[in-house]
Amino acid sequence: MDPGIVLDTDGQLSPAPRGRRGAAPRRLDAPAARGAPRPAPPPHLRAARVGVAAAFFLYGAAFATWVVRIPSVREALALSPAELGGALFGASAGGIVAMPVAGWLAGRAGSRPLLRAAPLALGAALVLPALASSLLTLALSLFVMGLAGGALNIAVNAQGTAVERAYGRPIFSSLHGLFSLGGLAGAALGGALLDRGVPTLMHLAAVGAAIGALALWATRNALPAAPAPATGVTPATAPAAAGGPSLRALAPLFAIAFCVLVGEGAIADWSAVYLRDVVGASPAAAAAGYAVFSIAMTAGRLVGDRLDAALGPRRLVYLGGLASALGLGVALAVPGFWTVLVGFAGVGAGSSVVFPIALRAASGDGGPGTEAALAAVSTAGFLGFLVGPPVIGVTASYVSLRGALGWVVLASAVIALLSPAVQRRKIAPGGA
Repeated sequence: MDPGIVLDTDGQLSPAPRGRRGAAPRRLDAPAARGAPRPAPPPHLRAARVGVAAAFFLYGAAFATWVVRIPSVREALALSPAELGGALFGASAGGIVAMPVAGWLAGRAGSRPLLRAAPLALGAALVLPALASSLLTLALSLFVMGLAGGALNIAVNAQGTAVERAYGRPIFSSLHGLFSLGGLAGAALGGALLDRGVPTLMHLAAVGAAIGALALWATRNALPAAPAPATGVTPATAPAAAGGPSLRALAPLFAIAFCVLVGEGAIADWSAVYLRDVVGASPAAAAAGYAVFSIAMTAGRLVGDRLDAALGPRRLVYLGGLASALGLGVALAVPGFWTVLVGFAGVGAGSSVVFPIALRAASGDGGPGTEAALAAVSTAGFLGFLVGPPVIGVTASYVSLRGALGWVVLASAVIALLSPAVQRRKIAPGGA
């Protein structure tokens, strides 16, 4: 989309207004003028925002629904921890395979078809683990679920950045906050159904069907496709095609995404262990660590758009990395129960906006290669989520868990140092 073209209040394309000396439209990373009137978005744009917001929420609910049922599936198949870990890697492998391909497909056809199809696929795949009869069939079913989840990951992020560009102001962080809220809702519903003795198959089938149907209805107003990139573009070359960002230009964003999800994975896998083994908390109290982290992350994302508009993305990512480093530093230096909870909350709040802002920066001005760039940065973050926890475990076997979690402090410091990389070049409303 030509940066000199904008969407008017009727949703039509028109020349962008020029200020004095040919000034370009305001960028997303430029703070809004105080008291400046903000035109209401057209109805079709509000509908697109509602649709992608619903897709984020349902994506989080689907993920949490499966997580709640992992113990039930493990018990039904009598799997050892090692066998379960191997099966769960199937979902990770599916996501890694799907993301680059989905980015390429979205770059050619737009995110709308993917956003319409991926929730249906994920809803159908959600029931497969309950039908598994062996370790192999479970791993295969999780691989399929990972494929659908990876495709939906790219679809919601590509559509979300496109809607944000059309809005002309930050909304992307709150969309990720709805993913977190969906996860909390899915976990709460799953816990209630477990208490009532609802069978795993019935639970997964009902939620999967509801997710598919609701997403199909909610995304009917998704933004249409942008023009397809030049012929000869492949998933490997799409980020740099037709003026899109080069892999070299994306490298700092890869590092930011990798580092922030190293921290998220570490808190997910090691927070309860740290509270039990180092702080001496009871098993029930130890669960509060990840709960506090998750609540702080959700809250941070829900207010992140306002902070982004007020501070700008570079400053916000810098402060987020600093808050994460200081928060975990306090938790490691003063291992008391309440100080650790405060530290984990600092990590959750500080890291909450980093990944959404990195994805937005990868989307650039919405030109060709945008979806593939989003896929590349998403994959880098996903690898951080996978690699971080085992590296911490290996390091802890040589030093201590307190020392090993220092990797997360270092990763948070790297985020702060690389914060200039998230400055967005310009805003150009366009398709998805």
